[in-house]
Amino acid sequence: MNALPSSSSSTFTFLTQSKNPNYHFKFTHKVPILPLHSPSPCCSLSDSSSSSTTVLDKNALSPEQNSRIAGSPEDSSSKENLVVRRPVTDFSGEDSGKEEEEEEEEEDDPKASVIDEGLARFAKKMPMFEPERMESKERPLAINLDLALYRAKLLARRTFQYDEAESLLKKCISFWPEDGRPYVVLGKILSKQSKTSEAREIYEKGCQATQGENAYIWQCWAVLEMQMGNIRRAKELFDAATVADKRHVAAWHGWANLELKQGNLKKARILLGKGLQYCGQNEYIYQTLARLEARANRYQQARYLFNQATKCNPNSCASWLSWAQMEVEQENYHAARKLFEKAVQASPKNRYAWHVWGVFEANMGNIDMGRKLLKIGHNLNPRDAVLLQSLALLEYQYSTANVARVLFRRASELNPRHQPVWFAWGWMEWKERNLNKARKLYQKTLSIDQNSETAARCLQAWGVLEHRVGNLSAARRLFKSSLNINSQSYVTWMTWASMEEDQGNSVRAEEIRNLYFQQRTEVVDDASWVMGFLGIFDPAIDSLKRILKLNPNSYNMPLDSLRNIAGTNKNRVDSSSDDEDDDDANGKNDFDLDAFIKQKLTLDLSNLEIQLETPKFYSVKRSKSPRRIWRRSINGIAEVQVTQ
Repeated sequence: MNALPSSSSSTFTFLTQSKNPNYHFKFTHKVPILPLHSPSPCCSLSDSSSSSTTVLDKNALSPEQNSRIAGSPEDSSSKENLVVRRPVTDFSGEDSGKEEEEEEEEEDDPKASVIDEGLARFAKKMPMFEPERMESKERPLAINLDLALYRAKLLARRTFQYDEAESLLKKCISFWPEDGRPYVVLGKILSKQSKTSEAREIYEKGCQATQGENAYIWQCWAVLEMQMGNIRRAKELFDAATVADKRHVAAWHGWANLELKQGNLKKARILLGKGLQYCGQNEYIYQTLARLEARANRYQQARYLFNQATKCNPNSCASWLSWAQMEVEQENYHAARKLFEKAVQASPKNRYAWHVWGVFEANMGNIDMGRKLLKIGHNLNPRDAVLLQSLALLEYQYSTANVARVLFRRASELNPRHQPVWFAWGWMEWKERNLNKARKLYQKTLSIDQNSETAARCLQAWGVLEHRVGNLSAARRLFKSSLNINSQSYVTWMTWASMEEDQGNSVRAEEIRNLYFQQRTEVVDDASWVMGFLGIFDPAIDSLKRILKLNPNSYNMPLDSLRNIAGTNKNRVDSSSDDEDDDDANGKNDFDLDAFIKQKLTLDLSNLEIQLETPKFYSVKRSKSPRRIWRRSINGIAEVQVTQ
C-alpha cells in the first residue's frame, strides 16, 4: 500500500473494497512532483483538471471574493478541492492597486459622474476653487480716496470735465464700495448733466452697498426725486435718511422745505422741531423758522430767530442776507444796509452777498453804488452768469442796449444752461422791438427746461408779445401752457383776462377771473403750534422754558424782552430807530467799502471796469508746492508723493 515517489513522478496505488468482500478493485494514478526551490516554476499544468485552474484564479482575488466563490455551488467537485489562501501582506503597491480598482469602479458608476459634473459647474462659479480669481487687486491707501474725491470735484466744478470725473469716481467705487462719498459726488455730477436715470441707479447702488446706513445717499436721492417732481417718493427717501441717522440735519431741513413747497406749514414746523431736538442748534433750521415767522407777519419772533441763526454761525452769509431781505420788505432800509455789510464781512467772496446788495442799492436809486458792487462780485466770481445778467439789465436801464447785449452774450457763454439769462435777453430784445430775435431767445429758454418757473414766466412774456402783434390764438395757447406749469400765477391769469376784455369778450374774462379764485390755494397759518414747538425748541437747555415762561402769548412779548433773553449787546443789528440814531451819532458802525476791498480782497478799484470788447475767460492757476506733487498712478487714482 506504500508508494515510493520517483524523481519525476510518483505512482500511487489505490485499493477500494467493493460490496463483495472477496473482491477488491485496484487502479493507479500518477501525480507530478515539482522540485523544491525552483527558480522558475511552471505555472501551467496541461494535465491538471479544471478544479486546479479554479484554485489558482481564486488565489488572485481578494479574501472576501474567495469566500464568496468558495461557498458558491457551481461545481460539486470544487467543494472537495483544498483552497490555498495567500498570506495578507502590507505592500504599497497592492494598496494603490486596490485604490485604482475602486476609482475605476466609481468612474463606471453613472451616478458618481453626474455628481462630479455638478460639482465642476459649481466650482466654476466659486472663486475659492480658482486661485487666479481669488487673487484680488491690491487696494490703494485710504488717503487716495480723499485725493481722488477732491480731484473729481475740481474737474467737474472748474473745468467741466465730467467724463474724467465720472471715470475717476467709478474707480473709487470699485476700490471702496463700502464708502458712501463716491456715490454722492458721482450722483451730483450726473444730476448736473440731467442724467437723472443714471444718478438714480448710482444712489440705489450706493444704498445697497452701504446696507442702507448712509443718510447722505438717501438725502441726495430724495433731493433728486424732488427735483423730478416725484414728491411722494422724495418724502419716503427723506424718511429713510432720518431713520438711517436721526442726527442728519440736512434730511430734516430738506424734508421741511419740501413740505413748505406743498403748503404743509404745520408739518414743516414739526420736522424742523425734530431737527433741533436731535441735532441741536442749527443755523439753517433757525433761518427757515425765521422766514416762516416773517411770512406769518410775526416780525419780532423772526428777528429773534435770525439772531439765533447768526449766533450759531456768525460767518453764515445766508442768515444775514435773509434777515436783510426781511428788513427791506418792512422798509427798514438802514437796518438792511447794515445787515448787508455784515454779510459781506462774514463771507467776502460770496457772490450772493454782492449780488443782492448791488440790486438793493440800484433799486434804492444808488446806481453807481449798485454797479460798483456788481462789478466787485464779478471780479471775485468771474464764472458767475447771474452777476453779469443783473449788471446787463442795469446797463440797459441806465446806459445803452449795446452794452447790455455784450454782457448778456458773455453771461450765456459762461453758463449756456442758465435760463434766466436767455429769458432776460429775450425780454430786452422785445423792448427794443426785435421780435424775431426775442422769439428765438424765448425758444432757447424753453429748450433748456420746459417745466421750471422760469419757463412759466417765459411763456407768459411770449404770450404778451404775441398779443401785442395781434396773434391772439398763439397768445391764448401760450397763456394756457404757462398756467399748466404754474397755476398759482396771478399775473398770468389777470393778463389773459385783460386780453379777453380788450377783445370785447367780457364774459370770457370774468370766467378766467373766477377760475383763478376757484383754483388758488390759500395757506392759512395759525399760532396753535407755538406751545408744542417751544417745548422742544432747545432741548439741551433745561432752563429755557422757565426763562421764556411758556404761554400762548409768549411770542408776543416786546422786542426788548426778547433781546434780553437772547443776551444780545448793543452791537446787535436791529430795526429800532433809537439804535439807528445812536449808531449814526457815534459813528461806530461806519463801513468803509474801499478800505475793505483793498485790505481783505486785495482788489484795485481802477481795474473794476470790465473790458466789454472781448469776452474774458478766467482760469485759476495754482502754484505747485515743492513738497507735494500730484501724479497719476496706474489705476488712475491721484496719489501724493512727498519729497525731501
